Amino acid sequence: MRNRLLAMLAALSMALPVAFTVQAAPASASGTGDDILERLKAVPGLTVVSEGRPVPGHRYFILSFTQPADHRKPRGATFQQRLTLLHRAEDAPTVLFTGGYGLPPYPGASRTEPTALIGGNQVSLEHRFFTPSRPAPADWRNLTIWQAATDEHHIVQALKPIYSGKWIQTGASKGGMTSVYHRRFYPRDIDAVVAYVAPNDHVNPADRAYDRFFETVGEPSCRKALEEVQRQALSRRDRMVALLEAEAARKGYTFAKTLGTADRGFEMTVLDTAWAFWQYRTTAACATVPAATATDEELYAWIDAVASFGFYTDQGQEYYRPYYYQAAAQLGWATMSYRHLRGLLRYKNLNQPNSVLPAELRSRHDPWPMLDVDHWVRTRSERMMFIYGENDPWGAERFTPSGRDSALYVAPGANHGANIAGLAEPDRAEATATLLRWAGVPASHPVDRVPGLPLDDMLPPA
Repeated sequence: MRNRLLAMLAALSMALPVAFTVQAAPASASGTGDDILERLKAVPGLTVVSEGRPVPGHRYFILSFTQPADHRKPRGATFQQRLTLLHRAEDAPTVLFTGGYGLPPYPGASRTEPTALIGGNQVSLEHRFFTPSRPAPADWRNLTIWQAATDEHHIVQALKPIYSGKWIQTGASKGGMTSVYHRRFYPRDIDAVVAYVAPNDHVNPADRAYDRFFETVGEPSCRKALEEVQRQALSRRDRMVALLEAEAARKGYTFAKTLGTADRGFEMTVLDTAWAFWQYRTTAACATVPAATATDEELYAWIDAVASFGFYTDQGQEYYRPYYYQAAAQLGWATMSYRHLRGLLRYKNLNQPNSVLPAELRSRHDPWPMLDVDHWVRTRSERMMFIYGENDPWGAERFTPSGRDSALYVAPGANHGANIAGLAEPDRAEATATLLRWAGVPASHPVDRVPGLPLDDMLPPA
């Protein structure tokens, strides 16, 4: 769920782009002339913020939609939720991409894997409370899975009169979770879900699955090397924290609003090291793990490259605050024993979301929403596909789909970037055929390749 590097945070914008001008694309770009622009402008609550340069066969729009801050009070305060639209044709299938986080400050046209496979339109949605899609003033009690699902419900209902084909929802990681929650509360909104690397922490204290994962992932030599890196870092704590404090002074990092001290931020990062390694690297990277003889500077640099010491600072946590609030209140989190670090840790129960939240946002965990969703997925859901990576720690606790036209696939050797293309045959062919059937696309349909339209891995940008 966390980012791979901290570099993207400096670029995050706190407001909608305002310097754009809506320009109509030539008719040849979409075959509909200005009709789609006019139809979008006519949708109640929808604002066309800008239109980007056309991509062959497509048009691209940045939009905003008026949402109630609290859907239980539809006539109360509102906020503007940001979204984008990659338009191909009104009768083509449409993919609803819920990333679970914010959109880039100036989002460009791209497609998810399902969109490319079915040759569809794509609606990409910014999750509520990620700026600028945050009510003002913000009542954080309204950041729940039901409120977010109802945001998605309103947008789907607003756009369905234009897009009459099948609707497929997708997302990866927290975005995959978000797609499942929408399906749970509004099963008639969309026709199917393809959820990538979506964790399912349905019984929050029962996290032995994560310990089992780290006892078996990869080769024993790699696991031991990663454990030794953590032990070495904690054994050299005073010198390593001094390096972090020096970096914080150079870069303006602070710790007061979240973890409190550089020492706590250091320990949290070290705890994350093995997790981050397997989340975003492959077994080939085992050769890069430093030996116990590495210098302090070499050890610090390697951990920083893998887990980022800047992540657990006030500045690094600001963007991710809505996620950690949701994790503390409803989503749950991974708790591990860290038996190999006994005697080296200073802070009990440090690795949990309330540790990185300001005091006023810390909350008691409510187990009911995840228990409810898990039961519904297992017993009543239909047309849901789950993709996981064999070596991804977030897949240690997975959703279990029902037997109702649903499936789960595991990509061999894959990490948190697992996708359909990375599945072994015949799983890849079977998953692709199922998606095409759900979308109402002929089985002979070729993968839609469009120059200048990149494939989006659906994860927070590095």
